[in-house]
Amino acid sequence: MRIGIDLGGTKIEVVALAEAGHALLRRRVPTPRSYNGVLDAIRFLVDGAEEELGASGTVGVGIPGSLSPATGLVRGANSTWLNGGRLEEDLSRALGRPVRISNDANCLAMSEASDGAAAGAASVFAVILGTGVGAGVVLDGKLLEGMNRIGGEWGHNPLPWMTADEFPGRRCFCGRDGCIETFLCGPALARDCDGEGATDATGLPARAAAGDERAAATLARHADRLARALSHVINILDPQVIVLAGGLSNMQHLYTEVPKLWKRWVFSDVVNTRLVPARHGDSSGVLGAARLW
Repeated sequence: MRIGIDLGGTKIEVVALAEAGHALLRRRVPTPRSYNGVLDAIRFLVDGAEEELGASGTVGVGIPGSLSPATGLVRGANSTWLNGGRLEEDLSRALGRPVRISNDANCLAMSEASDGAAAGAASVFAVILGTGVGAGVVLDGKLLEGMNRIGGEWGHNPLPWMTADEFPGRRCFCGRDGCIETFLCGPALARDCDGEGATDATGLPARAAAGDERAAATLARHADRLARALSHVINILDPQVIVLAGGLSNMQHLYTEVPKLWKRWVFSDVVNTRLVPARHGDSSGVLGAARLW
């Protein structure tokens, strides 16, 4: 049995996979906003799954950050209470077994390239558009972690071709201005429409469809920014498939509008890259985490 944990900014999900690959159990709990709270929640989920199923399993964890190859500490997590923690070591001790940890977008990419929306593609760029923004890369079925374990950290590059109104951009938690994440994440989209303090963008498509011009204009700006940001990826990696996951991936207009818009920025006379929603939805990360073993 393989157990996967998706450690998100708002929820922690566990899945237990049988050897054949199908899910035996799935559970979710809200994410505690403290390091020790996260350790306790993961131990609760793993212990509960194993007790219910009467079996033990390997454990893989997807996190919104990465482990430094120099120190082993969590870094770059937008769930900032994780940063600086010895998560792999502490979870291994808490669970009494080795634990494998990777970036949550890497887990998404593994899942969607294996049996998801990009199954069979030789090159896959998988994007999370949620509380934060990240991505993972799979080439010929293999995850590209990178020399510094930052393969796919696209969200912390600057938004390309900024307009005068966009420049220099909002300060990111990473300490720099104008990161792609600060324009494309869910809270940024909500704030762009409804001002400071707004965090929930899920209702914007329905508002736009009902004639809310402010919501429609916000969604148009977001699609244009996503097209610019992804055109950089296409110019560098030229992937066969780009997969979108996370809460904002449910906005259906992205799959028609963004490919129209990115043609202006891609350095090619044709753009055959496919933009598709994740087949496994917001469960892609947890399924990929289980497959880290």
